[in-house]
Amino acid sequence: MFAGSSVGLILLAVGQAVVVVCMCFDMVRALSVPRSHQRYVASTVFRTLAVPSIIAAGMSVLIDALAWSWMDVGMSMFVMVAIIFRLHHDKDEDNWWKGKGKKLARWARRQFSSGTSVAPAMG
Repeated sequence: MFAGSSVGLILLAVGQAVVVVCMCFDMVRALSVPRSHQRYVASTVFRTLAVPSIIAAGMSVLIDALAWSWMDVGMSMFVMVAIIFRLHHDKDEDNWWKGKGKKLARWARRQFSSGTSVAPAMG
């Protein structure tokens, strides 16, 4: 019943808009020249929106399955699998996220390991 309410419909519409934007930037990434600024931006936006798009498509699959709408389940599953495939297909893309995992882990290690340090005396 939540999917039929106004809040549920708004959330579904926002989720579907995120999926469409994600797929459009993936298309721009696929059609642009390698190592260009346009491809860098498109790849960065695609990598940023891929996980929320997968979650939104998964929620759509669940809602459609609960509504016994098997045609919509099939279409949403196709979109979700396409996004997952495209996310894992091109690993060597030049984007903002490349190498950020190690940098973020290093930053987190520094933040959490310095929890026992003593502040210098004022004076």
